Amino acid sequence: MAPKTAESSPFWAPHVHADRRPALLARGRITAALRGWFASHGFLEVETGILQVSPGNETHLHAFATALMAPDGAAAPVHLRTSPEFASKKLLAAGERRIVEFARVFRNRERGALHAPEFTLIEWYRAGEPYTGLMADCAAILKEAAAAAGTWHFSFRGRSTDASAPPERLSVAEAFGRYAGIDLLQTLAEPEGDRALLARAALAAGIRIADDDSWGDIFSRVLVERIEPRLGIGRPTILDEYPALQAALARPSPKDPRVAERFELYVCGVELANGFAELTDAREQRARLEREMAEKERRYGERYPLDEDFLAALAHMPDASGIALGLDRLVMLATGASRIDQVLWAPMADERSR
Repeated sequence: MAPKTAESSPFWAPHVHADRRPALLARGRITAALRGWFASHGFLEVETGILQVSPGNETHLHAFATALMAPDGAAAPVHLRTSPEFASKKLLAAGERRIVEFARVFRNRERGALHAPEFTLIEWYRAGEPYTGLMADCAAILKEAAAAAGTWHFSFRGRSTDASAPPERLSVAEAFGRYAGIDLLQTLAEPEGDRALLARAALAAGIRIADDDSWGDIFSRVLVERIEPRLGIGRPTILDEYPALQAALARPSPKDPRVAERFELYVCGVELANGFAELTDAREQRARLEREMAEKERRYGERYPLDEDFLAALAHMPDASGIALGLDRLVMLATGASRIDQVLWAPMADERSR
Protein backbone atom coordinates (compact mmCIF):
# COMPACT_ATOMS: atom_id res chain seq x y z
CA MET A 1 0.00 0.00 0.00
CA ALA A 2 1.33 3.42 -0.94
CA PRO A 3 2.19 5.74 1.97
CA LYS A 4 -0.29 8.46 2.83
CA THR A 5 0.39 11.94 1.54
CA ALA A 6 0.00 15.06 3.68
CA GLU A 7 -3.40 15.63 2.07
CA SER A 8 -4.68 12.18 3.08
CA SER A 9 -3.00 11.96 6.48
CA PRO A 10 -5.01 12.87 9.59
CA PHE A 11 -4.45 16.29 11.17
CA TRP A 12 -2.88 14.61 14.20
CA ALA A 13 -0.08 13.00 12.21
CA PRO A 14 3.05 14.73 13.59
CA HIS A 15 4.35 15.85 10.19
CA VAL A 16 0.94 17.29 9.27
CA HIS A 17 0.58 19.07 12.59
CA ALA A 18 4.06 20.55 12.24
CA ASP A 19 3.07 22.08 8.90
CA ARG A 20 -0.23 23.40 10.28
CA ARG A 21 1.11 24.72 13.58
CA PRO A 22 2.32 28.19 12.41
CA ALA A 23 -1.16 29.06 11.15
CA LEU A 24 -2.74 27.73 14.34
CA LEU A 25 -0.41 29.84 16.49
CA ALA A 26 -1.34 32.86 14.35
CA ARG A 27 -4.98 32.02 15.01
CA GLY A 28 -4.33 32.24 18.74
CA ARG A 29 -2.58 35.60 18.40
CA ILE A 30 -5.37 37.01 16.23
CA THR A 31 -8.06 35.81 18.62
CA ALA A 32 -6.26 37.32 21.62
CA ALA A 33 -5.71 40.61 19.79
CA LEU A 34 -9.36 40.88 18.81
CA ARG A 35 -10.57 40.07 22.31
CA GLY A 36 -8.33 42.88 23.53
CA TRP A 37 -9.65 45.26 20.88
CA PHE A 38 -13.29 44.61 21.79
CA ALA A 39 -12.58 44.98 25.51
CA SER A 40 -10.78 48.28 24.93
CA HIS A 41 -13.78 49.60 22.97
CA GLY A 42 -16.32 48.89 25.68
CA PHE A 43 -17.75 45.59 24.47
CA LEU A 44 -18.88 43.02 27.01
CA GLU A 45 -18.01 39.46 25.96
CA VAL A 46 -21.03 37.20 26.40
CA GLU A 47 -21.74 33.49 26.00
CA THR A 48 -25.13 32.41 24.70
CA GLY A 49 -26.55 28.91 24.37
CA ILE A 50 -25.71 26.56 21.52
CA LEU A 51 -28.95 24.55 21.84
CA GLN A 52 -31.90 26.55 20.53
CA VAL A 53 -35.55 25.92 19.72
CA SER A 54 -35.02 27.78 16.45
CA PRO A 55 -31.56 27.65 14.87
CA GLY A 56 -32.35 30.63 12.62
CA ASN A 57 -34.86 31.12 9.84
CA GLU A 58 -32.93 31.82 6.65
CA THR A 59 -34.00 29.80 3.63
CA HIS A 60 -30.59 28.42 2.69
CA LEU A 61 -29.13 27.81 6.16
CA HIS A 62 -29.39 24.20 7.32
CA ALA A 63 -29.17 23.23 10.97
CA PHE A 64 -28.24 20.11 12.91
CA ALA A 65 -31.26 18.71 14.76
CA THR A 66 -31.27 16.84 18.05
CA ALA A 67 -33.66 16.21 20.94
CA LEU A 68 -33.84 17.53 24.49
CA MET A 69 -34.78 14.65 26.79
CA ALA A 70 -36.77 15.28 29.96
CA PRO A 71 -36.17 13.11 33.05
CA ASP A 72 -39.29 11.10 32.18
CA GLY A 73 -37.94 10.38 28.70
CA ALA A 74 -40.16 12.83 26.82
CA ALA A 75 -38.33 14.40 23.90
CA ALA A 76 -38.55 17.93 22.54
CA PRO A 77 -36.86 18.88 19.25
CA VAL A 78 -34.00 21.39 19.47
CA HIS A 79 -31.21 22.47 17.12
CA LEU A 80 -27.58 23.53 17.21
CA ARG A 81 -27.50 27.25 16.48
CA THR A 82 -26.43 28.56 13.08
CA SER A 83 -25.57 31.88 14.75
CA PRO A 84 -26.00 33.52 18.18
CA GLU A 85 -28.17 36.26 16.68
CA PHE A 86 -31.53 35.64 18.33
CA ALA A 87 -30.03 35.23 21.81
CA SER A 88 -27.83 38.31 21.37
CA LYS A 89 -30.81 40.47 20.48
CA LYS A 90 -32.60 39.27 23.61
CA LEU A 91 -29.64 40.60 25.60
CA LEU A 92 -30.02 43.96 23.87
CA ALA A 93 -33.69 43.94 24.86
CA ALA A 94 -32.52 43.21 28.42
CA GLY A 95 -30.48 46.41 28.42
CA GLU A 96 -26.97 45.53 27.23
CA ARG A 97 -25.45 48.15 24.94
CA ARG A 98 -22.27 46.74 23.37
CA ILE A 99 -21.79 42.98 23.32
CA VAL A 100 -19.56 40.52 21.48
CA GLU A 101 -19.42 36.74 21.31
CA PHE A 102 -16.76 34.42 19.90
CA ALA A 103 -19.39 31.85 19.05
CA ARG A 104 -19.10 28.27 17.93
CA VAL A 105 -21.82 27.73 15.35
CA PHE A 106 -22.99 24.80 13.25
CA ARG A 107 -24.28 24.62 9.70
CA ASN A 108 -25.24 21.45 7.87
CA ARG A 109 -24.76 20.86 4.12
CA GLU A 110 -21.66 23.10 4.21
CA ARG A 111 -18.23 21.61 3.45
CA GLY A 112 -15.50 22.98 1.23
CA ALA A 113 -12.49 25.27 1.04
CA LEU A 114 -14.38 28.11 2.75
CA HIS A 115 -16.96 26.11 4.69
CA ALA A 116 -16.86 23.79 7.69
CA PRO A 117 -19.85 22.27 9.50
CA GLU A 118 -18.55 23.73 12.79
CA PHE A 119 -16.79 27.09 12.87
CA THR A 120 -16.40 30.34 14.83
CA LEU A 121 -18.29 33.57 14.29
CA ILE A 122 -17.35 36.80 15.99
CA GLU A 123 -20.70 38.50 16.39
CA TRP A 124 -21.07 41.94 17.93
CA TYR A 125 -23.76 44.56 18.46
CA ARG A 126 -23.92 48.30 19.10
CA ALA A 127 -27.18 49.51 20.62
CA GLY A 128 -28.24 53.03 19.63
CA GLU A 129 -25.50 53.31 17.00
CA PRO A 130 -25.74 53.38 13.17
CA TYR A 131 -24.59 50.45 11.11
CA THR A 132 -21.86 52.55 9.55
CA GLY A 133 -20.04 52.18 12.87
CA LEU A 134 -19.67 48.49 12.08
CA MET A 135 -17.85 49.40 8.87
CA ALA A 136 -15.26 51.29 10.90
CA ASP A 137 -15.02 48.28 13.22
CA CYS A 138 -14.25 46.03 10.26
CA ALA A 139 -11.41 48.24 9.04
CA ALA A 140 -9.91 48.31 12.55
CA ILE A 141 -10.26 44.55 13.00
CA LEU A 142 -8.46 43.83 9.74
CA LYS A 143 -5.54 45.93 10.96
CA GLU A 144 -5.53 44.20 14.36
CA ALA A 145 -5.52 40.77 12.71
CA ALA A 146 -2.76 41.75 10.30
CA ALA A 147 -0.55 43.07 13.10
CA ALA A 148 -1.10 39.92 15.13
CA ALA A 149 -0.27 37.71 12.12
CA GLY A 150 2.80 39.76 11.27
CA THR A 151 1.73 40.71 7.74
CA TRP A 152 -0.22 43.49 6.07
CA HIS A 153 -0.91 41.43 2.97
CA PHE A 154 -3.83 39.02 3.05
CA SER A 155 -4.06 36.45 0.25
CA PHE A 156 -6.29 33.72 -1.14
CA ARG A 157 -5.85 31.78 -4.38
CA GLY A 158 -3.70 34.34 -6.13
CA ARG A 159 -5.66 37.36 -4.93
CA SER A 160 -4.13 39.78 -2.42
CA THR A 161 -5.29 42.69 -0.31
CA ASP A 162 -3.55 45.34 1.76
CA ALA A 163 -5.26 44.93 5.13
CA SER A 164 -4.23 48.44 6.16
CA ALA A 165 -5.89 50.15 3.19
CA PRO A 166 -9.16 52.05 3.73
CA PRO A 167 -12.04 49.88 2.44
CA GLU A 168 -13.85 50.79 -0.75
CA ARG A 169 -17.59 51.28 -0.17
CA LEU A 170 -19.72 50.12 -3.07
CA SER A 171 -23.48 49.63 -3.27
CA VAL A 172 -24.84 46.36 -4.63
CA ALA A 173 -26.58 48.27 -7.43
CA GLU A 174 -23.30 49.96 -8.37
CA ALA A 175 -21.53 46.59 -8.39
CA PHE A 176 -24.19 45.01 -10.63
CA GLY A 177 -23.84 47.89 -13.06
CA ARG A 178 -20.06 47.95 -13.00
CA TYR A 179 -19.32 44.23 -13.24
CA ALA A 180 -22.40 42.76 -14.96
CA GLY A 181 -23.98 45.67 -16.83
CA ILE A 182 -27.29 45.12 -15.00
CA ASP A 183 -29.62 47.83 -13.68
CA LEU A 184 -30.54 46.03 -10.47
CA LEU A 185 -32.80 48.72 -9.02
CA GLN A 186 -35.01 48.56 -12.09
CA THR A 187 -35.80 44.94 -11.23
CA LEU A 188 -36.95 45.89 -7.71
CA ALA A 189 -40.09 47.76 -8.73
CA GLU A 190 -42.29 44.80 -7.72
CA PRO A 191 -42.57 43.54 -4.11
CA GLU A 192 -40.99 40.16 -4.90
CA GLY A 193 -38.70 41.49 -7.64
CA ASP A 194 -39.24 41.45 -11.39
CA ARG A 195 -37.96 37.98 -12.17
CA ALA A 196 -38.46 38.25 -15.94
CA LEU A 197 -36.56 41.53 -16.18
CA LEU A 198 -33.62 40.27 -14.13
CA ALA A 199 -33.56 37.01 -16.10
CA ARG A 200 -33.30 38.87 -19.42
CA ALA A 201 -30.52 41.07 -18.06
CA ALA A 202 -28.61 38.09 -16.70
CA LEU A 203 -28.89 36.19 -19.99
CA ALA A 204 -27.70 39.27 -21.86
CA ALA A 205 -24.68 39.32 -19.55
CA GLY A 206 -23.91 35.70 -20.47
CA ILE A 207 -25.07 34.13 -17.20
CA ARG A 208 -26.87 30.80 -17.45
CA ILE A 209 -30.11 30.48 -15.51
CA ALA A 210 -32.68 27.74 -15.01
CA ASP A 211 -36.37 27.97 -15.83
CA ASP A 212 -37.33 27.55 -12.18
CA ASP A 213 -34.82 30.09 -10.83
CA SER A 214 -36.48 32.76 -8.72
CA TRP A 215 -35.47 36.42 -8.64
CA GLY A 216 -33.30 35.60 -5.61
CA ASP A 217 -31.64 32.66 -7.39
CA ILE A 218 -30.70 34.84 -10.35
CA PHE A 219 -29.45 37.59 -8.06
CA SER A 220 -27.20 35.06 -6.31
CA ARG A 221 -25.86 33.70 -9.60
CA VAL A 222 -24.84 37.15 -10.79
CA LEU A 223 -23.30 37.96 -7.41
CA VAL A 224 -21.27 34.76 -7.23
CA GLU A 225 -20.16 34.60 -10.86
CA ARG A 226 -19.51 38.23 -11.77
CA ILE A 227 -19.19 40.34 -8.66
CA GLU A 228 -17.71 38.52 -5.67
CA PRO A 229 -14.45 37.54 -7.44
CA ARG A 230 -13.83 41.26 -8.13
CA LEU A 231 -14.31 42.47 -4.56
CA GLY A 232 -11.63 43.12 -1.95
CA ILE A 233 -8.75 43.00 -4.42
CA GLY A 234 -5.93 45.35 -3.48
CA ARG A 235 -8.00 46.79 -0.66
CA PRO A 236 -11.08 45.58 1.29
CA THR A 237 -14.54 46.20 -0.14
CA ILE A 238 -17.71 47.01 1.77
CA LEU A 239 -20.62 45.94 -0.43
CA ASP A 240 -23.50 48.02 0.87
CA GLU A 241 -27.26 48.52 0.40
CA TYR A 242 -28.40 44.98 -0.37
CA PRO A 243 -31.86 44.59 -1.90
CA ALA A 244 -34.47 44.42 0.87
CA LEU A 245 -35.46 41.03 -0.57
CA GLN A 246 -32.01 39.76 0.46
CA ALA A 247 -32.06 41.22 3.99
CA ALA A 248 -34.73 39.48 6.07
CA LEU A 249 -33.34 40.75 9.39
CA ALA A 250 -32.28 44.23 8.32
CA ARG A 251 -34.00 47.62 8.41
CA PRO A 252 -35.04 49.21 5.08
CA SER A 253 -32.95 52.16 3.98
CA PRO A 254 -34.60 55.53 4.72
CA LYS A 255 -33.21 56.74 1.38
CA ASP A 256 -34.74 53.97 -0.74
CA PRO A 257 -37.03 51.23 0.65
CA ARG A 258 -36.05 48.91 -2.19
CA VAL A 259 -32.73 48.38 -0.43
CA ALA A 260 -31.75 47.68 3.16
CA GLU A 261 -29.10 48.92 5.57
CA ARG A 262 -27.07 45.76 5.09
CA PHE A 263 -23.47 45.31 3.98
CA GLU A 264 -20.90 42.58 3.56
CA LEU A 265 -17.13 42.84 3.91
CA TYR A 266 -15.01 41.26 1.17
CA VAL A 267 -11.29 40.59 1.22
CA CYS A 268 -9.47 38.77 -1.60
CA GLY A 269 -12.82 37.91 -3.19
CA VAL A 270 -13.95 36.19 0.02
CA GLU A 271 -17.05 37.24 1.95
CA LEU A 272 -15.81 37.83 5.48
CA ALA A 273 -18.60 39.56 7.40
CA ASN A 274 -22.30 40.38 7.18
CA GLY A 275 -23.70 43.38 9.06
CA PHE A 276 -26.79 45.52 9.18
CA ALA A 277 -29.06 47.92 11.01
CA GLU A 278 -31.40 45.64 12.90
CA LEU A 279 -35.08 45.37 12.12
CA THR A 280 -36.99 45.95 15.39
CA ASP A 281 -40.57 45.77 14.09
CA ALA A 282 -41.74 42.46 15.56
CA ARG A 283 -44.77 42.14 13.27
CA GLU A 284 -42.73 42.76 10.12
CA GLN A 285 -39.99 40.43 11.37
CA ARG A 286 -42.50 37.62 11.91
CA ALA A 287 -43.87 38.06 8.39
CA ARG A 288 -40.39 37.99 6.87
CA LEU A 289 -39.33 34.88 8.78
CA GLU A 290 -42.54 33.09 7.82
CA ARG A 291 -41.83 33.89 4.16
CA GLU A 292 -38.30 32.53 4.54
CA MET A 293 -39.61 29.29 6.05
CA ALA A 294 -42.29 28.90 3.38
CA GLU A 295 -39.57 29.16 0.73
CA LYS A 296 -37.39 26.71 2.66
CA GLU A 297 -40.22 24.20 2.77
CA ARG A 298 -40.84 24.64 -0.96
CA ARG A 299 -37.20 24.07 -1.79
CA TYR A 300 -35.98 21.61 0.81
CA GLY A 301 -39.13 20.09 2.29
CA GLU A 302 -38.42 21.30 5.82
CA ARG A 303 -38.92 24.33 8.00
CA TYR A 304 -37.74 25.45 11.43
CA PRO A 305 -39.97 26.88 14.16
CA LEU A 306 -39.94 30.58 14.87
CA ASP A 307 -38.37 31.68 18.14
CA GLU A 308 -41.41 33.20 19.83
CA ASP A 309 -39.26 34.37 22.73
CA PHE A 310 -37.08 36.30 20.27
CA LEU A 311 -40.10 37.92 18.62
CA ALA A 312 -41.46 38.92 22.03
CA ALA A 313 -38.11 40.44 22.99
CA LEU A 314 -37.81 42.26 19.68
CA ALA A 315 -40.63 44.59 20.65
CA HIS A 316 -38.44 45.84 23.51
CA MET A 317 -35.14 45.95 21.63
CA PRO A 318 -33.55 49.37 21.04
CA ASP A 319 -32.35 50.51 17.64
CA ALA A 320 -29.08 48.70 17.07
CA SER A 321 -26.58 47.47 14.53
CA GLY A 322 -25.03 44.01 14.45
CA ILE A 323 -22.54 41.98 12.48
CA ALA A 324 -21.05 38.50 12.24
CA LEU A 325 -17.48 37.95 11.01
CA GLY A 326 -15.97 34.55 10.23
CA LEU A 327 -12.90 34.16 12.43
CA ASP A 328 -11.67 31.09 10.56
CA ARG A 329 -11.81 32.87 7.20
CA LEU A 330 -10.03 35.87 8.68
CA VAL A 331 -7.21 33.61 9.87
CA MET A 332 -7.10 31.93 6.45
CA LEU A 333 -6.56 35.24 4.70
CA ALA A 334 -4.01 36.47 7.24
CA THR A 335 -1.95 33.27 6.97
CA GLY A 336 -2.40 32.61 3.25
CA ALA A 337 -4.12 29.26 3.87
CA SER A 338 -6.04 27.77 0.96
CA ARG A 339 -8.60 25.77 2.97
CA ILE A 340 -10.49 26.41 6.17
CA ASP A 341 -9.47 23.11 7.73
CA GLN A 342 -5.85 24.31 7.66
CA VAL A 343 -6.66 26.86 10.38
CA LEU A 344 -8.87 24.65 12.59
CA TRP A 345 -7.07 23.00 15.51
CA ALA A 346 -9.00 19.74 15.14
CA PRO A 347 -10.99 19.68 11.89
CA MET A 348 -13.71 17.10 11.53
CA ALA A 349 -12.58 14.03 9.62
CA ASP A 350 -14.17 13.49 6.25
CA GLU A 351 -15.38 9.92 6.52
CA ARG A 352 -16.18 9.81 2.81
CA SER A 353 -12.46 9.99 2.01
CA ARG A 354 -11.60 6.91 4.08
